[in-house]
Amino acid sequence: MKKNLWVLYLLTFIFSHLIYAGDAEEKGLAIAKERKLRDKGWGDLQAEMVMTLRNKHGQESIRQIRIKNLEVTGDGDKALSIFDEPRDVKGTAFLNFSHVKGNDDQWLYLPALKRVKRISSRNKSGPFMGSEFSYEDLSSYEIEKYSFKFIGEQKCGDLDCFKIESKPLYKHSGYTRMESLIDKGEYRVQQIDFYDRKNSHLKTLTFSDYKQYKNKFWRANHFNMINHQTGKSTRLDWLNYRFSTGLDDKDFNKSSLKRLR
Repeated sequence: MKKNLWVLYLLTFIFSHLIYAGDAEEKGLAIAKERKLRDKGWGDLQAEMVMTLRNKHGQESIRQIRIKNLEVTGDGDKALSIFDEPRDVKGTAFLNFSHVKGNDDQWLYLPALKRVKRISSRNKSGPFMGSEFSYEDLSSYEIEKYSFKFIGEQKCGDLDCFKIESKPLYKHSGYTRMESLIDKGEYRVQQIDFYDRKNSHLKTLTFSDYKQYKNKFWRANHFNMINHQTGKSTRLDWLNYRFSTGLDDKDFNKSSLKRLR
């Protein structure tokens, strides 16, 4: 009789755990979908960015970049980054085509070599232009490329936030998982913790000074990525966001990277 009760208890525990896991995955996915939905329809934008690289000793180097983004219906977004300063990187251009399915397409034009280099999907965990952002981090947020799980709720400063886990479903990711804090009011990402292939805490990205555009779209003016394993960090300060500037596919052309000014 005791054995039968123990088996019944074990089966009840396993069944309830499976239901909870399923609920956590459904809730995590629902939060991710709401985040994506609230940022749908922005069309195109242009902005300027100041990238500050800081080593573990506090020494800094600064780069100035122009950004162009294009929202693509039914697929991932397109993005173009053009480096203007300092002189040793002036004219460098990075073109990214994110995709819902399959590998993203990424190209880097290096003016010193006068050639366009395609970034292999196997190398996207590598650092972008010496920063603490990887090529993988620069792709647009596409729900289909991750599995999700709701972890819980916690405070983000003065905000109440959801905490969700996302695991990459695509090959050659540099991460086993990410944990994101998303505010419950506007579904803006406040922080992302990245865990490397050994499941060790690698980096933390925080977002601050959000502004709303066109009465709908929120953009953070400051990104700060800290690498906990190296002590290095990269700060991105965004300036002069401009929406609906008339960009289209022809402004994101691989063959024109060499001619960009």
